[in-house]
Amino acid sequence: MANGKPIYVSRPDLPPLEELLPDLQAIWSSHVLTNAGPYHQRFEQALQDYLGCPHVALCANGTLALVIALQSLRIAGEVVTTPYSFVATAHALVWNGITPVFVDIDPDTCNLDPNRIEAAITPKTTAILAVHCYGQPCDVAAIQQIADLYNLRVIYDGAHAFGVCDEGGSILRHGDVTITSFHATKVFTTFEGGAIICPDAKHKQRVNYLKNFGFANEVTVVAPGINGKMNEFSAALGLLQLRYFERHIAHRRHIDTVLRRGLEDVTGIRCLEFDRARTHNYAYFPILVESQYPLSRDELYERLKRHGFYCRRYFYPLITDFPPYRTLPSAQPDRLTHAREISRKVLCLPIHGGIDEEKAEILARLIREVPR
Repeated sequence: MANGKPIYVSRPDLPPLEELLPDLQAIWSSHVLTNAGPYHQRFEQALQDYLGCPHVALCANGTLALVIALQSLRIAGEVVTTPYSFVATAHALVWNGITPVFVDIDPDTCNLDPNRIEAAITPKTTAILAVHCYGQPCDVAAIQQIADLYNLRVIYDGAHAFGVCDEGGSILRHGDVTITSFHATKVFTTFEGGAIICPDAKHKQRVNYLKNFGFANEVTVVAPGINGKMNEFSAALGLLQLRYFERHIAHRRHIDTVLRRGLEDVTGIRCLEFDRARTHNYAYFPILVESQYPLSRDELYERLKRHGFYCRRYFYPLITDFPPYRTLPSAQPDRLTHAREISRKVLCLPIHGGIDEEKAEILARLIREVPR
């Protein structure tokens, strides 16, 4: 919501509706709409095959996936995390009765800075919750080394990272557990949806109990679970989206190249770089609007909006600027200098199926040719 009004999410890159209609008819005819029906099972298997991760549990959305993942590991006490993320990252901790301890980011990757984690660890610390921001992989080796030294769990919020790989495969395989999101704003969408990538079959079974009210069978409840299941309609869309995913990524990669070329050498505009040695998903195109640029970040935001280009200030404000978190000791501005600076400068340009090469060139020109 913005000023009491809903923020609508446009997805011009959705697959053709006619390709989804037979699946919708099949669901309607089967009368099975949810509770791990046949489309849920097919989609879960398809994701496991695509990601190379054998234990994937589908969820109704990414936030519930994170809430359930934390619950499945019985995380308590304090968790070291980032202030530079969507607020759901911290909310999931609080909903589990956990205190977030915020640590500054690396200004080049916008991810949790491993060099600052150890100073934030206390006797109450039980885990590290890191975010692969914009799909840029965290330094998973450094984070795991710290976790092993202090006997901490590692949870990854991979909401942005579907389709991202490192040299060993999907980035979602790292940590004790990782979640991802299939929300309408994500590079891969099921309208609403998410998944938990579990380390083994036993953990996935516990997740399955927790996302279905704790039911082990019709008459047995083994845990205080929640309703976190994905429905059949979302699963059907996910199966269809998976067929088009590589095509979507190729298009985004091309638009990324066009935008970078158009913004090259623009004084005061810095395009964030991604590790080209890894497979990126081009889910976001963040730029930093520096002081040398003739407009402020917010002035540029309004200029582009007037011309029909709707950008996002991901992530502004910081999580630590919101009332539930700003009084925490770890939320003090002088502890989070890099996150605060990036938050004031960042603007994510639109990069999706509705932005073709011509529109990308116009967008770059609107940024490059600002009236003086």
